[in-house]
Amino acid sequence: MATFLIGYDLNRPVQNYNNLIEAIKKIGAWWHYLDSTWVVKSESNTSAIRDYLSPHIDANDELLVVRLSGEGAWSGFDPAGSSWLKSNL
Repeated sequence: MATFLIGYDLNRPVQNYNNLIEAIKKIGAWWHYLDSTWVVKSESNTSAIRDYLSPHIDANDELLVVRLSGEGAWSGFDPAGSSWLKSNL
């Protein structure tokens, strides 16, 4: 199972994030401590995740899906957030 970073910018004023967020949560185990950044575990690949999420954004929005290497560094997260990252990267 791979770990992916998902980032997005929804550019329409008063954009509704609910559908996109629910779709991200269905991909697999997830971590979300930053506004528009998620880390998820999935058997899928970057293109499939992008294609799955694309119907939940507008044409003028940006979406980034990147497979993570397993190495990371961070600061400022609570113990639960840090623990999830340590266990899942």
